[in-house]
Amino acid sequence: MLNEKKHRLALIGARGYTGRELLGLLIDHPAIELALAASNAQAGQPLTDEVPDWPVADQAFVALEPGQVGEVAADVWVLAVPNGHSAPWVEAISAAHPDSLIVDLGADYRFDESWVYGLTEFNRAALCTARRISNPGCYATGAQFGLLPIRELLMSPPVVFGVSGYSGAGRTPSARNDPERLRDNMIPYALTGHVHEREISSRLGRPVRFHPHVAAFFRGISLTIAVELGESVSERQLFDLFAGRFDDEPLIRVTTAIPEITALNPATGIDIGGFAVDARDAHRASFVVVLDNLLKGAASQALQNINLALGLDELAGILTDTSTGAET
Repeated sequence: MLNEKKHRLALIGARGYTGRELLGLLIDHPAIELALAASNAQAGQPLTDEVPDWPVADQAFVALEPGQVGEVAADVWVLAVPNGHSAPWVEAISAAHPDSLIVDLGADYRFDESWVYGLTEFNRAALCTARRISNPGCYATGAQFGLLPIRELLMSPPVVFGVSGYSGAGRTPSARNDPERLRDNMIPYALTGHVHEREISSRLGRPVRFHPHVAAFFRGISLTIAVELGESVSERQLFDLFAGRFDDEPLIRVTTAIPEITALNPATGIDIGGFAVDARDAHRASFVVVLDNLLKGAASQALQNINLALGLDELAGILTDTSTGAET
């Protein structure tokens, strides 16, 4: 591809952890180059402050407002701004670059049917022609991979017990990303009505009970999912069902053992396993899903979606282990 023109990507809201991960994935991408990384808080600082391996030593974060997007030569726009702040960017980009691809990493358009929902392995056909993509939430990604294969068997609302590293709370200081408060601790929060509970329920087409927690580790999510099924099953049957569904998916690994965050392989993927059936009632089962909240839960899934929408190899830039993996 030495003589081929590359797509140019503008990252808005590059200060966050997800923006940093996306930059890391772009380093070795064969068909996408960075137009700019916008962060008003870090304007003027070199990108190497966040991504030490960034290849252009003098490239810096820039300040940008929605009214200035017409000055930027980019055909891919990734919005990594806080929930509720995407609309002015979408309006400005759509006016200045009507044919561009926009990917929103926040929750603003996840319930908007005019946007394509970016749960990659379940929505490829729509993503291949998409110009507006709403990236799923991190918890919602893992829960859906655990529940969609058995959706038709569910007899009651599944219960999802989720534990995330504190990077999931972002960089703005709060109780949920304060290492001192989290020391020897785990904090439950939003035990009803969490936006990801609504997201999972909406996509699953049935109610879900979701209980999020944050713990003292930096990155990763572990979800323990308990279900009641309409027919009795064995652990082997559940394993075979999931293994059959994801057999051709290079980023999804199904295991008999209980998966752990530190054993994710690849880091940009999802592990599902530990299938256990209640000896007292073979209709009740539990299993575990783990993923990296900053990669498959955000940045690498967004890049999968971008690749598909641009007609590129879906895994370009994703299986090269270029994530920073660093605590901050």
